[in-house]
Amino acid sequence: MAPEVGLSRSTFAKLSPHPYLLANLEPSDESTPPARSNGRAPFEVRKPTVNLSSLSHAHGSALVRTGDTTVICGIRAETILTENIPNYRASNTQTELSDYDLLVPNIELATGSAPQFLPGGPPTTLAQTLSTKIYSLLHSSKLLRAEDLRIWHNRPAEVSFADEEEGAEESDQKEGEKYVVAYWVLYIDLFFISFDGNPFDAAWAATVAALRDTKLPQARYDPDREMILCSRKDPKPLTVESMPISCTAVIFTGKETKDQPADGKFWLLADPDTLEESLCDETVTIVIDCTGGSRRILSISKHGGTVMTAKLLTSKEFLNWASTRWEDFASAITGSQ
Repeated sequence: MAPEVGLSRSTFAKLSPHPYLLANLEPSDESTPPARSNGRAPFEVRKPTVNLSSLSHAHGSALVRTGDTTVICGIRAETILTENIPNYRASNTQTELSDYDLLVPNIELATGSAPQFLPGGPPTTLAQTLSTKIYSLLHSSKLLRAEDLRIWHNRPAEVSFADEEEGAEESDQKEGEKYVVAYWVLYIDLFFISFDGNPFDAAWAATVAALRDTKLPQARYDPDREMILCSRKDPKPLTVESMPISCTAVIFTGKETKDQPADGKFWLLADPDTLEESLCDETVTIVIDCTGGSRRILSISKHGGTVMTAKLLTSKEFLNWASTRWEDFASAITGSQ
């Protein structure tokens, strides 16, 4: 007799991805629980792992892996004198981080991380979009404090008053008074080693973990050489008191084409992989922070589709899933797994 020949789960998923996913989510046998092409339940996520201080020559770094999506983040700090900041104002103590561009994220999707990323090309639209989202969330979440990036200097006596020979009025600046002479600029470089869906959650978690790992050298201003001098002794960690975590899901409606009428059925697939993202037109991302036991929602964003209404976005099931996802990432980052 001829040997029995069968196709693996992954082969079926590649040959007919949409029917295969629909058949798994809506099994004919009622005793069989719904599943996805990768074997996970609809709300089941890939367990994250986080390794801190992964890079030797960075001020802070972290490697985050969720399934086959792996990203490494390195924080590089450089100083900039206030005299070199075109729009610098000493009175500005509220919007320094954004006005002076003190946080600079950059994302690279490496060749070999996924088949669609080819060598020698310009930055992809996805990389630019992810960089913009990271930049926006860094400021809206108020993850960092501007005072951690300020470099102070005591004002010398000879510049405590304005030049009286030119008829200038007395300056408000006093001898010995401390003033900001420079800032630290944090370059946040993210590099995807492998790519299998849900890149923003992994990139943001790597950013938060790397910032919590960052320690800045002791810096002082040398007026004779007009430059910042740094010491490796007793580096100071950044103050990162909160831990906002991004949680992303996609909505699968069962429609193989846009012209196909909807039957009202849909499935919320948490932490999607690349295949699931290609089959879904609607994505929802919630940024949540449960530090201290209280649940704080920083933002909810939705792209495409009309299934996810405000009622569903604020439902108990959805928020409980986000809180559980936060606990997974928080435990991995703090090492309390």
